[in-house]
This record gives sequence, C-alpha cells and structure tokens, in this order.
Amino acid sequence: MRGTMMDFPLTLVPMLERAGKLFGGVEVVSQRPDRSIARCTYADVYRRTRRLARALELAGIGRGDRVATLMWNHAAHLECYFGIPVAGGVMHTLNLRLHPNDLAFTANHARDRFLIVDDVLLPVYESFRAQVNFERVFVAPFGGAAIPREFEHYEDFLSAADDEFEYPELEENEAAVVCFTSGTTGKAKGVVYSHRALVLHSLAECIDGTFGISHGDVILACSSMFHANGWGLPYTAAMMGAKLILPGPHLDAEGLLDLIEREGVTLAAGVPTLWIGVLQALENNPGRWKIARPLRIVSGGAAVPEALFRGLDRFGIRVRQIWGMTETAPMASMGTIKSTLAGCSEDQEYKIRAKQGIPAPFVEMRVMCPEGEAPWDDKTFGELEVRGPWVAASYLDAPETGDRWSKDGWFRTGDVATIDPEGYVRIVDRSKDMIKSGGEWISSVDLENALMGHPAVSEAAVIGVPHPKWQERPLAVVVAKKGAEVKAEDLLLFLADKFAKWQLPDAFIFASEIPRTSVGKFLKTKLREEYANWEWK
Repeated sequence: MRGTMMDFPLTLVPMLERAGKLFGGVEVVSQRPDRSIARCTYADVYRRTRRLARALELAGIGRGDRVATLMWNHAAHLECYFGIPVAGGVMHTLNLRLHPNDLAFTANHARDRFLIVDDVLLPVYESFRAQVNFERVFVAPFGGAAIPREFEHYEDFLSAADDEFEYPELEENEAAVVCFTSGTTGKAKGVVYSHRALVLHSLAECIDGTFGISHGDVILACSSMFHANGWGLPYTAAMMGAKLILPGPHLDAEGLLDLIEREGVTLAAGVPTLWIGVLQALENNPGRWKIARPLRIVSGGAAVPEALFRGLDRFGIRVRQIWGMTETAPMASMGTIKSTLAGCSEDQEYKIRAKQGIPAPFVEMRVMCPEGEAPWDDKTFGELEVRGPWVAASYLDAPETGDRWSKDGWFRTGDVATIDPEGYVRIVDRSKDMIKSGGEWISSVDLENALMGHPAVSEAAVIGVPHPKWQERPLAVVVAKKGAEVKAEDLLLFLADKFAKWQLPDAFIFASEIPRTSVGKFLKTKLREEYANWEWK
C-alpha cells in the first residue's frame, strides 16, 4: 500500500539540527594533552560544524569524497563527525596507533583527499607523509603546539567560510563514514557506514538494556573516536543532548576517576583493560573518589572477566558487557539480564553477565557448524554469524574477502561461540586463538577470565604453543597486581576446580605487561611469535 508514511531519509542532518536547536546549552567537555579542560556547548559545536561543512563545500569536496581525520577524542573531532558527512563527504578516521605503513595503506586505500590532524599528532603524520598525497592538510590547535607554515590552520579554514551553508539532499544509504579494522590478521579492511546505519545504531543505543542513553546522562567516551565509529557515542550523545566528556589522550585510571568525580559522569564506555585499572585504583585508594551519582560502565572490545563485574559492584559501579566489531558499527549484542531470569542466584547472574549477551534489536545471530546451524544448548560451538541494518555487507574495494559473507547474506565473524536456551551468546574464542590439544579444543578466553579472578592477578593472556606430542598446549602470560606475589602452583590450584586437568596451562610466564593492539586488546600474535620456540619440560 502506498502513501502510508513520509519518505523521510535517515541521515545525520536531523541529528545535528536537533543537538544545536534543542540542546544548545548542554556542555561538551574536552581534556587537552596538558590535562587542562576546554568547555563548549552543543550550540558551539552546531555552529562550527556547519561552518566546517561550508568550508569543505567551498574547497570542492564532492559527494562521496573522503576526508581523513587524525585526532584524539575532543570537540573538534566531534565537529568532523558531523561536518564531513552532512557536506556530502565521507569521514575516514585514521587509527593513530597503527604502524606508519598501515596508516599509509588505509589512507591510500580509502582515497582520502584532505586530512584534518591535531597539532600534537603531526609527528604521527610525518611518519607516513612520504607515502601519501593529501591535497590539503589542516592542523587543529588541540595541544597548543606550533603549527608549521607549510600546513593550513584548521581555525583559519573555518573562519574563511561564510554561514550560507545549505545541506545537500542526502540519501540515507549514502556513505557517511569509513573505518578500518585493526589489521591484526593481515591488512586492515575498510568498513563503510551509511547514514541510515549510523542513525539506527544511535537509536538502538538509547534502548534500556544496551547503553540506555538519555538526555540526563553525562557520558565519558573512552572508546577511541578513531576506531570502530567511536562506538557510536558521538552521534548518540548529540542526538539525545547528553553532556559529553572527551578525555583526549589520557586514559589512565586515576585521571578517568578524577573526570568521573568532577563532571558527575553517569555512563562511561571503554575496553576492559581500562576498568581493570580503575578497579585497582579504587582498591588501592579507598575513599579517595566520591562518585555521587549512580555510574554504569559499558565495556566491550574483549571479554569482560567475571572478577571485574564483582569487583566494581563492590563500589556501586555496574558494568554491562557489549559485543561487536568494526563490521557491526560496532554494537551487536548486549549483556542485559532478562526479566524472566531476575530470580536467579547471584552466581548465576554473574555467569550471565559474563556472556556477550543477547542480540541488539534488529540484529540476528546464529552459530554455524559443518552440519548446519547449532542448537541453543550452550554447548555446541561453531562460528558466530550476524546480520542486521548496521552490519557491513562487504569490505571497501576488497572483492577477495567475499567469502566472509554466506550465500544467504550473513557475516562470518571469525568468532567461535555458543548460544544458550535463553538466546545468550558466549564467545568461546576467536577461531585463530582456540587451542587444539590432543584433538580437543581449549578456550583461551575461559582460562584468561578465570585467571583474572585470582586476587593477585591483574591481567592474563593464554596462547597455544606448539607441542611435540599434543599438537598445542596452553601457555599463560600473567601480570600480577602491584605488590602482590603469586606462583604457578597457586594458579594451578585456583584453576583446578574450574577446568579438567588437560585444559590447564602447562606453563606460566610472569610479565610486567601484556602487549596490546592499537585499541587495547591483548596482542596474542606477538605472544605467539615470542614463545613459538618454547621448550616444554
């Protein structure tokens, strides 16, 4: 039947207009490199964003042209999040923690025309400058560093434009943003987000049980704006008019707790390693921080250990786990407790919370085995597949990766998972991280989470190392908490009632730190390289 509803495209334009016109007085707070605080409002962001869009228009940016950003989390980056797409361009967030060769590869693969870079990140740009050819480079004065005359000043670029900007007639399925994967298993791959996908993802983040973002929230965005779409938080916060705290380059535990206390944060988002540090800071400094308002944390990017849920609960801080990927924009599942499970025991509730949760609205998930779709029994594992309105349908100009999508349109994640009778997904491991020993599979994630439940353990990563008899055996790399002492026999005893004997690590390495990827995940490829020639005793 025709003529039912208006043909109203889902683009970022109404979100920007809403933020500027309805929530103009709400603050956006940026922490500079020297830890000083810069404050502006959504009215300021709205005005400057439209000025940026006009400046890009006058500079000749056409529909679909790429503009790269090399920036920390701060207000000028928020202007780019909206200003580039509403002008008809496509924002490409460069992951500043990648190797220079990988940065150059992503910029060239995306065919970026312009670059907007923080003054303090010019050394990063210089490290791959010879490999790229941006038409124009604009430097944003974030840290107060001197801007060389050879570059254009971002503020001059904006001030040279007038206020006569008119939005182009954007289609909701047009590209708005391109993000690249971390490239931990080969070359990084580009994921292009449409306006429609970003709008729907933002609406989903407002639902109770996901991020549950509302106008009254004060959001601390520790998730990097240069990776995985900043978890969608810049868009959702602006759409709902929530106060937004952008911490810049500083993600140390004590600094985050200072921001949480001073700004009255109600929602914080970031990877588990951040919150492990926050828990240790709270334990080591009892009573130092007064968190007056209820605080909830959304954590993803890696499995959240059960010990972290329990530890932060003691301080009245509620952690909710989400799961997703760059390819899912990134939220795909949410660790909420269903009302029908409200009467379960405390231990059962923690086990549920430690799972990756149920699919977000409009996202579908299944586990596929060689025999077909796995039953929801929490035992049968296979590869997790997803589909939905903000799940990628392909990678940018990478036809050789077409096998990542099934013939019926599901995205093959590369994660090994189970689904329980209630629909909760549990990531057993990345397929490349599963350990095969004597013909049986061992989950490195389960071992890691259990090890991090030991009171003396801060972090743990488990890898499979070649073994002459068993093919592979698990080796654990452990970081002890500050001032704590722990031995291998203590950890084996701690694990003994949780795992079969053949599943236990055969060796423990005690280290000062575990290498990480550009987005804070454990870098197991480096560990496997380091211990590839391990001699078993």
